[in-house]
Amino acid sequence: MRRIESDADITEGLAALAATDRRLQRIIDEAGPIPLRRSPPGFAAMVSIITAQQISRASADAILGRFSSLVDPLDPESVLACGDEPFRAAGMSRPKQTTLTALARAVIDGQLEFSQLADLSAGEARAKLTSIHGIGPWTADVYLLIAAGHVDVFPAGDVALQGAVADALGLDSRPSSKELTVIAESWSPWRSVAARLFWAHWRKWRGREAAPTIDAVD
Repeated sequence: MRRIESDADITEGLAALAATDRRLQRIIDEAGPIPLRRSPPGFAAMVSIITAQQISRASADAILGRFSSLVDPLDPESVLACGDEPFRAAGMSRPKQTTLTALARAVIDGQLEFSQLADLSAGEARAKLTSIHGIGPWTADVYLLIAAGHVDVFPAGDVALQGAVADALGLDSRPSSKELTVIAESWSPWRSVAARLFWAHWRKWRGREAAPTIDAVD
């Protein structure tokens, strides 16, 4: 299955998007560099994404740094064995603790194998991830895009992407997740590159980075 592995893949995807949707050429020209945004796949990468849910990047980085220093190695066995104190000391919320515990159990029980996610279709991989308590579509899509390298994933629930698409395409209002999913369908099979493009547009427009990152600790 095709994956995004290099800057050359980004270049190819941008050319295909511009040929498919003429509105995008101006956005490509104005956005500046489009980062590859790839991180090593695996359990630690998903821990990073879950930690970052609904909080600022600075807060997520601080919490993940504390947690990974308290739970070392950061693997499913250690997460299940560590008890409540490392979560409290790191500042991890109770719902995120519950999600990370469910994730660790799913890996140990064989319900989830990260090595398989890159080879499944986006729909199959998303279903695998969202079957775990606490992992929703945004979390699954960000993992598939950044860690697994899927070529055709668009995290329509991402608020920055919603705002960037509205501004770049001159929409009257920020689209909902469902509305953005429909808009992005025309960018298949390069939706993962389209997401990177609109994150770059947000950075140019708002003067700050909004794209999610994975600070995986191996």
